Amino acid sequence: MPHTKDELPDALYSAAQVRALDASLIAAGTPGFELMQRAARATWRALVRQWPTANELSVLTGHGNNAGDGYLVAALAQRAGWSVRVLAVGDRQRLQGDAALAHAEAVSASVSIEPWGVQSELRGIVLDALLGTGLTGEVRKPYVSVIAAINASGLPVVAVDIPSGLCADTGRLLGCAVRADLTVTFIGLKLGLFTGDAADVVGELVFNDLHADPQLLEGAQTSARRLTANNLPRLAPRAPASHKGRFGHVLLIGGDRGFGGAILLSAQSALRSGAGMVSVATRSEHVPAALARIPEAMVLGTSSANQLMGLLKKVSVLVVGPGLGQAGWGGSLLSAAANAPLPQVWDADALNMLAAERVSLPEDCVITPHPGEAARLLGMSTAQVQADRSAAAHALSKKYTAVVVLKGAGSLVASPDGRLALCHQGHPAMATAGLGDVLAGLIGALLAQGMEAFDAACLAVWLHASAGEQQGKLGRGLAASDLIPAIRQLLEEQAPCLK
Repeated sequence: MPHTKDELPDALYSAAQVRALDASLIAAGTPGFELMQRAARATWRALVRQWPTANELSVLTGHGNNAGDGYLVAALAQRAGWSVRVLAVGDRQRLQGDAALAHAEAVSASVSIEPWGVQSELRGIVLDALLGTGLTGEVRKPYVSVIAAINASGLPVVAVDIPSGLCADTGRLLGCAVRADLTVTFIGLKLGLFTGDAADVVGELVFNDLHADPQLLEGAQTSARRLTANNLPRLAPRAPASHKGRFGHVLLIGGDRGFGGAILLSAQSALRSGAGMVSVATRSEHVPAALARIPEAMVLGTSSANQLMGLLKKVSVLVVGPGLGQAGWGGSLLSAAANAPLPQVWDADALNMLAAERVSLPEDCVITPHPGEAARLLGMSTAQVQADRSAAAHALSKKYTAVVVLKGAGSLVASPDGRLALCHQGHPAMATAGLGDVLAGLIGALLAQGMEAFDAACLAVWLHASAGEQQGKLGRGLAASDLIPAIRQLLEEQAPCLK
């Protein structure tokens, strides 16, 4: 993922919340035009840092405040001796207020301003100042063709505040969006810069608060918080006289015929993430492979739910679903788990059977759907889930009174009490089978060691994504099991076993 700088703030806002912050700054005495000038200077500094030898700029403007930022950047570039052209899209007569003042500033700096046309040529660095964070509907003409021209140009692209066409609230493409190499955003980080389609279009992200009063920001309403190495929940150190009984007993249930590897990945992940004891209930034919791969685990060959009953009384956490299947065997084991008064993690086919209403979710659960599973649980399409991932995560958490991990680019963790956390670590090499099984086992291990469900999910998602980012740097061919030793190392760095 390109935008993972730790100096970014933790708070994430909706577009409306950022507009409210902007209004508060103005009400507190900072003129709107001064804020616009600060935004332009921040953009100009970031642009020059990124391309120190460049000397030519093409600025694409619309007619809102985003355009005003663009006109002021053009004036700065002109005064710095660059070759600058503004290509204005739409009617410049619609510029009002601070944006009109910014246009006048560019004119006074002798910036070349001409209307965009089909024959317009882009040169040098391209500055996207077309459409700001207020865009909610689909991108319309003539902006569709302008965005297509920017993306086809092959030139370096800087987006002012947000790439035009990306929804600031949801991270979905509103029909089409500018693919930026660098995005410079202001005042507050927008949630949509970190989830959904954002990773494909934001590029490197630079943030500037425009010298906002920290006290004003402290009292502002937020939508979510980013998970970073500095704000993660942490496991407590272990006492020198610790023993395995203090760190939980995880029972992992799954692995129908043909899917035995999934439950073994989960079990190995739980073991290596610090669970005191690990048991596996799976098909009898998978027992030899399980013992060969994970001799530390206690493996029960299970043909019916009745064989689970004694074990359910001895364990502290359940992980149900990896490789479970949806046939009678998996359904009976899931029903037995659903009646056990234990903290549980439900994944994969456990969620598909839950969506089919073959079973009810018990209390104190973490569910870990990917977008397709989330869609089935909510009775909507995958596209609808992806169109507003935070709304889907909140809806699932409310419907099932559970902590929800909505997986995908910009994974989200939602709590029934309304908390929402976002993890934007990761790597495209993670697009491979079995990673969800590793995550489920990791969450189970953290629950077994005493973490509250939301905290366990947040820490697990960050560890999993960061391990994937670390291992993904080696390129394609990432295997899910590659993450397990990396997760163990990261967990020790975050929360050392000994003080």
